[in-house]
Amino acid sequence: MATIRFEIEKFDAEIDFNLWKVRMMTILVQTDLKKVVTGKKPENLNQTE
Repeated sequence: MATIRFEIEKFDAEIDFNLWKVRMMTILVQTDLKKVVTGKKPENLNQTE
């Protein structure tokens, strides 16, 4: 598996949040990780057995 590295500046309230959010979402889509932040948590995630 190849490692992909992206350079993106951290959000520090000085850059436009919407632009930062679009850049982050683009990277997540390109790396097939969008479902990590948009998916629902399983209902039993916080339950102990």
